[in-house]
Amino acid sequence: MPRANVPAKRWIALLGRGEASADGIQDYCRYLACSLDRQGVKLTPVRVDWAEKGWWAALRDLWRESKAWPGQWILLQFTALGWSRRGFPLGALAVLAVLRTRRARCAVVFHEPYSPRAASWFDQARGRFQEWIIRKIYKKVEKSIFPEPLSRIPWLTEGGQNARFIPIGANIPQLDPVASARLAENEKPRTVVIYCLTGMPYLRDELKDISDACRTALADGARFRLLFFGRGTAEAKQEIARFFRDIPIEISNLGLVDADRIGDILTTADAMLCVRGRVYLRRGSAIAGIACGLPIIGYAGESAGTPLDDAGVVLTPYRDGRAAGLALSRILQDHDLHRELQEKSQRVQEKYFSWDVIASDFVDFLEWSPA
Repeated sequence: MPRANVPAKRWIALLGRGEASADGIQDYCRYLACSLDRQGVKLTPVRVDWAEKGWWAALRDLWRESKAWPGQWILLQFTALGWSRRGFPLGALAVLAVLRTRRARCAVVFHEPYSPRAASWFDQARGRFQEWIIRKIYKKVEKSIFPEPLSRIPWLTEGGQNARFIPIGANIPQLDPVASARLAENEKPRTVVIYCLTGMPYLRDELKDISDACRTALADGARFRLLFFGRGTAEAKQEIARFFRDIPIEISNLGLVDADRIGDILTTADAMLCVRGRVYLRRGSAIAGIACGLPIIGYAGESAGTPLDDAGVVLTPYRDGRAAGLALSRILQDHDLHRELQEKSQRVQEKYFSWDVIASDFVDFLEWSPA
């Protein structure tokens, strides 16, 4: 806790273009700011509104506003589409040039520390360009924050004192994990949640995996209802109805919900099926489930060597809906296993993903200077 009568430090979180429906980066900054406030740091979000104003006007406004920022920490929030319409984020370099001219202290939070795998030649070329930009930014800022262990960043040959792994937290209000576990135990019937779906062309693969998992779990004796919510679920109502028309299971679809409701939904659930690709450390839906002490069934291949190794996550082979269904059935019918997975997630949440722990790591990293 900050000492009385000591002025709070002031930092700026610099955001690019936001998302119309649900802005995960903005939510990240909001929850981080709440916990930083308890550490004696005031984090103020500032958006460079280039998408609406155009780059020239946005940079001019940034030049004026940053006049008061010399010596302050500016935390650039980096995603490729946050600083470019088509994923070629040269604008982030222009923003850094303004900040450096104003003698601000520049740090970057790499929400996308490397480009995703790509099949087409165009996406591969865009990915190489993005990683070139990321490396340029890394060399121009004082400090860099990565949401994955530094050893997992393929282009990062040496970490050093100017790079730090700080995981993301859940973009939901901080919860009491013990109370969350009690709520889940008392909720009847059993509820399995699907938090977010991807759009086409991946949607049908995800729904096939979910329907295969449900058929398998039901045949194995598990009894539960299915609850869809979050991004992409409202748009998928017709496809969901088509995939589940022959499966005897109750289905609810809440669509997009406010962040403040997500914790209530997850704490009254019994398990999460996470099929939007392999589970990895930047998968916000999985981190939210862990924050609520929720057992998670997901795909293996991207989580080894991260805190997810110790969480209540059961991993199955990629795109194997039957294996996911058997794991789901086991979790729902084995109360000891269910409790063990809850407790593992609670311990990992308290150690790594609590916003207070994350805020403390930020303060230690940015305010510490080598002798």
